[in-house]
Amino acid sequence: MTQSVMPAPLTVGLIEDVIASLPIQGRITLKLLLIQHLDITHEEILYMVADRPDPRCVSGKKPITTMTQESIAAMTSRRNEYRRRARLRRERTWLQCVALKKLLETADAMAGCAASLLAARGISADTIHNLKSQARTAVPRPALRTLEERWEKDEISAEDYQNYRLAIEMQTLLRFAERFRKRLALAERERQTSNQTILQDHEIGHIWGIPASTLAARKVKFLSQYLLALQAKLSEVPLPPNGLPPLTLWNDTMAVLSASPIERSIATYDGLEQTESALIEKLAAYVAVGIPEESEVKFWNSLVYGASSNAMHSESTRTLFGLQRLVSMQNDFDRTPEALEQELLKRTAPISKDPPGAIPGQSETGRVEITELQKQILHNFIGEDVSGRASDKW
Repeated sequence: MTQSVMPAPLTVGLIEDVIASLPIQGRITLKLLLIQHLDITHEEILYMVADRPDPRCVSGKKPITTMTQESIAAMTSRRNEYRRRARLRRERTWLQCVALKKLLETADAMAGCAASLLAARGISADTIHNLKSQARTAVPRPALRTLEERWEKDEISAEDYQNYRLAIEMQTLLRFAERFRKRLALAERERQTSNQTILQDHEIGHIWGIPASTLAARKVKFLSQYLLALQAKLSEVPLPPNGLPPLTLWNDTMAVLSASPIERSIATYDGLEQTESALIEKLAAYVAVGIPEESEVKFWNSLVYGASSNAMHSESTRTLFGLQRLVSMQNDFDRTPEALEQELLKRTAPISKDPPGAIPGQSETGRVEITELQKQILHNFIGEDVSGRASDKW
């Protein structure tokens, strides 16, 4: 009785071992295709420099040329640039998914807290249900303007004011949650596309410097060798030389490599929101879903595409500083029900009605008390010291 051989699991280590067993041309071809996951060694770069055809030789025997440090540095720079772009694209889509998941969780949790606060304040369940069903079509700005006018005219109590504000805030959070949910689905599709994207032929040709026909022949040859060797490793049964490799193994390879950890890049501040402090302040409001609806889309696009006006057309102008800081601040944000309730109550509290002309520190007679430092500054303006004597210091 023969025992069936269990197939070996496909892992990143097995994929790397199979690629390492190929000839050097095959290793380079596979590593260039999978450049966002695999690295090219210095020895392989030296082979690529020596393997390039001499542009001065259009026919006949290729002359023997020596490698120069400039040619090695140029190929290394091209390799680094394409690898950076591929890995930044993968990291950006991953950061978008992480940030949107947490924004969606926060918006849903805060909307639930707002509904609980309204129920605790005596609002009926039917009213809350109607508010939720009307959230998509509600227009908050006219309602807020009317509410502020009634509050200024003392036509509404502080408790009723906060109830109305909580209802408007709940509807706003529900709209944010729906927006984040749709955006997350799109980001997930972009992430899958990014994970399945390999380097194109013209990009590999730019790095390696070989003709398109030569590259196409090598791709067919070494992809077939890789798939056959991988199938043999998985089944422990060697395939016949003329056997066709299973095409699903390439999709399985991409899926396994896509699940590997993402290498985090070091991003520097790129001028988003004019100053870094202004960016951090706006990110703090965004983490708590307290940003105005009308400016949220523009701010999210600036985080995704970068601060430059040419960011959508030039990859080098798109950094990940804003997205990285957003995710790190989300990790520190307190999402407990008590903290979310306190945030909602503070956000919906009525505005104080103190007279706008009142100055802190003003006495009952209308005279403003000044400090010792202010007295010294006034004496300095007229050329006196603190005691009132003339001074030549100024």
